[in-house]
Amino acid sequence: MDKIFKSYNKIELKIIVLILLTFSFYSCKNLDKSNNISYKIVDKEASKNVKNLYDRLVTLSKNGFAIGHQDATSYGLGWNYEDNPNEIKSDVNDVVGDFPAVYGFDIGHIELAHSRNLDSVSFDVMRKLMVNAHKRGGIVTVSWHLDNPVTDGNSWDKTSAVSDILEGGSQRAKYELWVERVANFLNSVQYNGEVVPIIFRPFHEMNGFWFWWGDPNCSASDYVKLWQDTVKLLRDKHHVHNLLYAYSPNKLNPDDDYMKYYPGDDYVDILGIDIYDFNNSEDYVKSVIHDLEIVKKVAAEKNKLYAFTETGIEKIQTPNWFTEVVYPAIENSGISWILFWRNASEDHFYMPYKEHSSVNDFKQFKAKPKTLFLKDLNNIKN
Repeated sequence: MDKIFKSYNKIELKIIVLILLTFSFYSCKNLDKSNNISYKIVDKEASKNVKNLYDRLVTLSKNGFAIGHQDATSYGLGWNYEDNPNEIKSDVNDVVGDFPAVYGFDIGHIELAHSRNLDSVSFDVMRKLMVNAHKRGGIVTVSWHLDNPVTDGNSWDKTSAVSDILEGGSQRAKYELWVERVANFLNSVQYNGEVVPIIFRPFHEMNGFWFWWGDPNCSASDYVKLWQDTVKLLRDKHHVHNLLYAYSPNKLNPDDDYMKYYPGDDYVDILGIDIYDFNNSEDYVKSVIHDLEIVKKVAAEKNKLYAFTETGIEKIQTPNWFTEVVYPAIENSGISWILFWRNASEDHFYMPYKEHSSVNDFKQFKAKPKTLFLKDLNNIKN
């Protein structure tokens, strides 16, 4: 009887151990999921580079946030890449001795088959700079300020157009051609025979009134159809498999619903928000903290990445803006990256350049523990 009891104890012990091992396995699996080793992205056929980028964004967000700049290597104050194509230059690098970690580009006018985008950047040059950014360890994000397909005006022509480019609309054939041109360009951005991973952020700031795809120029239901339709055309018809799709409303007004235009979990990889400081830093800080908290909450519920997809203060007139306004507002936000807008001219710039009064402040910003520039990014291991 004692022998049987001992045998029973051994069996019971084995069962307990097996249960504990099983629990441990599933606990680890859940932990892996929280680290996004197990995740769901929009494109089931996404390239390996895209999956690696997603994991990389998850990892870097645990270390800080990547610093981005629109058109960082295309042009800056007093220079243009095309004037000296043998040198990769950046106003950011000129100031702090390191390049941005995130590189913003815009493909507006690719839909028209133009050789240059709406900011006069050659698409051939853009492709080269995208590849160079990727090769050096940077992250590429792309916006699309496309023309109004009904009037042939620009993005800021507020004439309603979305219903005309959906299935059955009068401009449907035109829009399908436009998307085909986008697809051809995105598929052509290759390094060593592989497509470069790109964060694609179309139809941004849709809760604002200034674009033809924005409120009230487009209904929320039509916006959702447009987004989903565009993803299907790129992914399923034109086999573009190097994209992560980012959704980015503008700063939220008190009555705004961040999710009003949300295309659905199956069509969005990354959540974002665009907020600018119009020389009212108190209001800006309140909006950044409030809005990013909403984005963070939604991202946690949906197991999505999130970022501060566009920001800046024109001409950086507020003293210590980077260290005393921006950094404290985003320090503990959990964003993957922050993108500052472009340096186009002395009247329109958002990053410091040599001799500007904000240079020392930006150097201190770079020295902060959570700001990640290109060298920092390359030192982070997945």
